[in-house]
Amino acid sequence: METTASASRHISTHIDRPVREVYDYASSPSNLPEWAHGLGGSINRIDGQWIAESSPMGRVVVAFVQKNELGVLDHDVTLPSGEIVYNPVRVIADGAGCEVVFTLRRRAGMSDEDFQRDADAVLADLTTLKRVMEGA
Repeated sequence: METTASASRHISTHIDRPVREVYDYASSPSNLPEWAHGLGGSINRIDGQWIAESSPMGRVVVAFVQKNELGVLDHDVTLPSGEIVYNPVRVIADGAGCEVVFTLRRRAGMSDEDFQRDADAVLADLTTLKRVMEGA
């Protein structure tokens, strides 16, 4: 089934590490290949842009918001088609640890199956981030 309705899904994980430590690590594009496999196995800074050549979507450009004290990790991913996908992400203090929340938005014309596949990929990436940060 294909839908044009706008929908969002919040996907999160708790990480037993200080919020600042997780934010500092996750906000560095050079660390993405270690935990965000949806962007491929490498990312390089070329002409001032972070480019992932080998993502499952092809060559993509990733642009994060400026580092900040609020835990905002929002980033745009420019697909090979030129479409820009906005990805809201927050690192929120939770006791001695933190919660990382990724808001997945359904793109126009995206099927339920594709939306679920994207949600599964985001959850896998957040699970990997948790494992990397907790040293498991």
